[in-house]
Amino acid sequence: MKDFFSRLRGYLAEVKGEAKRVSWPGRRELYDSTLVVIAFICILAVTTLVCDKAIQLFIQLVHAGA
Repeated sequence: MKDFFSRLRGYLAEVKGEAKRVSWPGRRELYDSTLVVIAFICILAVTTLVCDKAIQLFIQLVHAGA
């Protein structure tokens, strides 16, 4: 049990050391990245909507012809 706590303490010390080396994005970089993500989500949503409507129209045409 004592070995477990010493290993846990060592692990947490390594995590703390790694957290200090992380390069966090600046305010502007975070803002720009957020805009890119939102734009990509909007483009993906519109693409999905167009594909969904095209498939829906195709299915309606198939059913109307049958």
